[in-house]
Amino acid sequence: MRGTAIILQARMGSSRLPGKSMRVLGGRTLLAHAITRLQGSGYPVVLATTTRSEDDVLEAAAQSLGAQTFRGSELDVLDRYAQAARHFELHRVVRATADNPAVDVDAVGRTLMLLDRTGADHVVEYGLPYGGAVEAMRGDALFRAAELASEPADREHVTLLMKRSPDFFALAAIAPGHLRRPGLRLTVDTEDDLLFVQKLMDALGSSLFPAPLSAFIDVADRMAWTSNGSGTSRGGMR
Repeated sequence: MRGTAIILQARMGSSRLPGKSMRVLGGRTLLAHAITRLQGSGYPVVLATTTRSEDDVLEAAAQSLGAQTFRGSELDVLDRYAQAARHFELHRVVRATADNPAVDVDAVGRTLMLLDRTGADHVVEYGLPYGGAVEAMRGDALFRAAELASEPADREHVTLLMKRSPDFFALAAIAPGHLRRPGLRLTVDTEDDLLFVQKLMDALGSSLFPAPLSAFIDVADRMAWTSNGSGTSRGGMR
């Protein structure tokens, strides 16, 4: 594999919701939702997980879905990404996480286009529901960040240094208008998140898989509209 790929991070040892990547929503695991959606972008997906034995199940699940895998440091996620990018000879990387079962697949193409058009090192869209975005970055910027980062938070969160350091050109883009719902939470980090997204998927029905992000937003808007009773709010439910 050379060129461009989506590196999807996941591990079983989540502190807030252990094993969440293999929790089931709508008959599929969170990991399966993320991989299947991201594969719809047309770019290959690489699962980047840890070398811990508990993450063997993630590697097997990803491979069964046609994704490549790479295993690296548990806590130094920046190094895990950099090593994966080197291994697969990537010059453009899209970062995604497996706890986002409604990630916007079209955001992959949009951020990569801006990366190329502007010459930026890093691009992310703001305004999408929480859990809807991805991040695009240049491989050489990722490698530089891995060499420069010394703070634990920068090693854990991959792109913090790129976004705050003057050594990098980080572009903050605005999401398309019809997808702007920054108050809507579609990530899964707690049991409440899991229950909420399950309600949305129940409302969408199994015939719409994988449902576009806009469909999740529409259902959340209708649920919010109904719950407040007045028809005056279009904000998403938390």
